[in-house]
Amino acid sequence: MKMVLLLAAWLLSAPLLAEQVFTDDLGNVIHLAAPPQRIVSLTPHITELLYAVGAGDRIVAVGDYSDYPRAALRLPRIGNAERIDHERVLQAQPDLIIAWGSGTPAREIESLRHLGIPMYLSEPRRLNDIGAQLRVFGAIAGTTAQAERAARAYEQRLAALRTRYAGNPRRTLFYQLAQQPLLTVNREHLINDVLTLCGGVNPFADVPTLTPRVDIEAVLATRPEAVVFALYPGESVAAVQAFWQGHGLPASTRYIGVPGDYIHRATPRVLEGVERICAGLK
Repeated sequence: MKMVLLLAAWLLSAPLLAEQVFTDDLGNVIHLAAPPQRIVSLTPHITELLYAVGAGDRIVAVGDYSDYPRAALRLPRIGNAERIDHERVLQAQPDLIIAWGSGTPAREIESLRHLGIPMYLSEPRRLNDIGAQLRVFGAIAGTTAQAERAARAYEQRLAALRTRYAGNPRRTLFYQLAQQPLLTVNREHLINDVLTLCGGVNPFADVPTLTPRVDIEAVLATRPEAVVFALYPGESVAAVQAFWQGHGLPASTRYIGVPGDYIHRATPRVLEGVERICAGLK
């Protein structure tokens, strides 16, 4: 009888011993009984990070704009950050949802919580956070060895870039997040960390909003030596240059356009954007 009781006690305790506990980037505690086998990724950077740590085969559905690596294009879509199709999420039968903390509206996050599916909120704000995020995703998925390799490769390249561009002159610049309406970033945004590494001084760093709306006159008053911005298909450096020269920026102003994926996604590929911006400001 004693042996039976001991066995029963062990069986009851086994799930507890196997349970993993994680704290996401917004301080929420997530309990997972085992590494998730069916993950829904709501944003492109999350999808890319999951592939980087060897968990791409666990993804069962993604947000509309997940397009890298190419394998992600074949995955079912569940909508975008502004409107997530909850029925499609449930059809995917996920055991974990990973969302972008500041990029997914609070109402959507709260609504998804009602589905009763564990949710992790990703919010990398610094270049160093990307290596840490790779390790966390690897720990969640049970692919720690590949995650560690990816994180180390990223961190080694980041360190090399910091050394290479440490002597860049300090230059006031304007980061144009969007033109209509005119948006930029404050010091809490990952992009500000990129600009700082390259020697850039963000005149809107102390604005309390993460992505503040600014007016043209405020930008002109800062006398930026460079305008940095993301480029998407159909956009051009010449168009941005014409816009600002038309509003009075001098001909000496530099214009640095970077492919959107290299600056707007918190993944190892952001270092491609770092290289282009730093080289443009050197």
